[in-house]
Amino acid sequence: MAGRVGRRLGLIGALLALAVAATPAAAQDKPRYGGELIFAVPSEMPSYDGHREGTFGMVHPLAPHYNTLLRTDPNDRTGTKIVSDLAESWTISPDGRVYTLKLRRGVKFHDGSEMTSKDVKASYDKIVFPPPNVGSQRKGQYTNVEVIEAPDAFTIVFRLKWPQTSFLTALAAPYNWIYRADILAKDVRWYEKNVMGTGPFVFVEHVKGSHWVGKKNPNYWDKGKPYLDGYRAIFMKDSASQVAAVRAERAHIQFRGFSPAERDSLVNALGKKITVQESPWDCAAWVAINQDKKPFDDKRVRRALTLALDRYQASQALSRIAVVKEVAGVQVPGTPYATPPDELEKLAGYWRDIKKSRAEARRLLREAGVPDGYAFTFMNRGVAMPYEPVGIWLIDQWRQVGLNATMVTIEASQHVTELRAGNFTVSSDAQCGYSVEPDLDLAKFQSKDISHSNYGRYTDRMLDDLYQKQSRTLDPEERKRYVREFERRLLDEEAHTFITLQWHRIVPYNAKVRGWTVTPSHYLNQQLDTVWLAE
Repeated sequence: MAGRVGRRLGLIGALLALAVAATPAAAQDKPRYGGELIFAVPSEMPSYDGHREGTFGMVHPLAPHYNTLLRTDPNDRTGTKIVSDLAESWTISPDGRVYTLKLRRGVKFHDGSEMTSKDVKASYDKIVFPPPNVGSQRKGQYTNVEVIEAPDAFTIVFRLKWPQTSFLTALAAPYNWIYRADILAKDVRWYEKNVMGTGPFVFVEHVKGSHWVGKKNPNYWDKGKPYLDGYRAIFMKDSASQVAAVRAERAHIQFRGFSPAERDSLVNALGKKITVQESPWDCAAWVAINQDKKPFDDKRVRRALTLALDRYQASQALSRIAVVKEVAGVQVPGTPYATPPDELEKLAGYWRDIKKSRAEARRLLREAGVPDGYAFTFMNRGVAMPYEPVGIWLIDQWRQVGLNATMVTIEASQHVTELRAGNFTVSSDAQCGYSVEPDLDLAKFQSKDISHSNYGRYTDRMLDDLYQKQSRTLDPEERKRYVREFERRLLDEEAHTFITLQWHRIVPYNAKVRGWTVTPSHYLNQQLDTVWLAE
C-alpha cells in the first residue's frame, strides 16, 4: 500500500514538474539570519480558525504560527512530496486501513505547554467530527475516518473504513493546524478569535484593515529555524497598491500572485532586483448557484448559465490580462485524472460550436419560463485577480442569451460569510486545492450535509455515491471512470455548479527573498521557516 501511494504521488509530481515554467530563482546559498519579511495580502480572514476557513487571506498571515502533522516539502515545486512536520514518522497497515504516526517529543506550544497526541486527537476530532454549529471546511475530505486514537502520549492512529491512497496527502493539509486540547475542551470556538500554536513564529498583533505581525519563536522545536526575526503581513485589497509596494520595495512579495501585465511592469521597473516564479495552479474560478432561490432550483436554468459561456475564446483573451488560462474540468489539465479535451467538449458549456450552445441556452430558458431580459444579481468576491475580469466576462456572456445580470462586489471575508448564509442567487466561487488529488478537489461538491463548503445548497446522493466510489477504488483506470461520471453529473446532467477557467500562478518578488519555492497551490509553503533575506 505504501508503495502504491508513493508511485501515485510520484506520477502526479512528474507530470506537474513537466508543466512548471518559471524564471530560475536566485541561487540558494547559505541562509542568513535576521530581518523582517514584509508581504502583501489581498484579503483578510473571516476568522482565525484554520479548521473553519479556506481562504488564503487566513493561511498567509496565520500559518507561520502553527504546524501540521505532515507537510509538503517546501523545496518541491510540484507540491506533492510529503515530509514530516509534527509527526516524525508514520506507518500504514498492510490492508491500508490503519495509519500510525509517531510524534516529535519536546515540541512546545507558544504558552510553554508540551504538545502530545491528546492535542492532535482533539484537533482532528474537531476537523473530522465537528460538534453541532462548529464549521469544518474540510469535513467532507475525511468521511473515510472511522475513529482517531491516541494510544500513548506520542502516538496517533487513524482507522479508516476502507483503504484510501490519498489519506497521507490529506494529513498534510496546510490548514489542519494542531491546537491545544485543553483550550478546545473549554471553548471549541476559541481559535476563531485567538492564536496559539507550536509554529516558528509567535503572534504579536493584528490590526484589522492594516497589518498582522509575527516574531521569531526562540524555542522552536526545529533547531536553527526560523531564519527571519519576524514578518509583517500588510492587508492591501487593491492590486495596483500591491504592485506599487513591491516596486518601491515597501513589500518583498505577495505570495498569491500577480497578473501577466503586473509581472511585466515589475520586471521592467526592477530588472535584476526582481525574481519571477510561475506554476500551474490547482485552483479554478467557479460559479456557485443557490438552488434555494428560484428559478435556479431548475436545472434547465443552471444549464443555460454554463451553455452561454465561450470558454475557448475567454482562455485566449483573459489569459493576457488575468491569472486564468486553461479550459478545464474538475482536475488540473494534464494531470492523471483530468478529462482529455475531446471528452470534455461533450459536456454542457464546453461545446466548440458557441452558436449552437447559446441557442440551446435560450431554448432551455424559454422552456423553464424565464422571460427574456430576466434580471438577477451576481455576487463577486472583492479580490481583483481573477474575480473582477472573470465577473465582467460572465455578465457579458449571459447577456448574449437574454439574461441581465448585475455584478455586486463584496469584500472578500464578507463574501465567504454571505456564501455560507445563502444570501445570494449566483456568485463567484473557487475550488483551490493544496494538492492535485480527486479526493481533495471533489470533496467540496458533495451534498450540503457532508460538505460545509457546498454553497449550491443541494443534496445529491448519486454524486455522494460517485465520490465514495472514486475514493475507494485502487485501480487508476476504474477511478478515472468514476471521476468522469462525477464530473458529468456535477457539470452537465445536474449543472449544480460550473467552472469558468483554471488559474495560472505568477509570483514576481524582491530578489532578496530566498528559501521560498512556488507550487501549484497558494496555500503551501506559508510557514516561512525556510525563508530568509539576502543583504
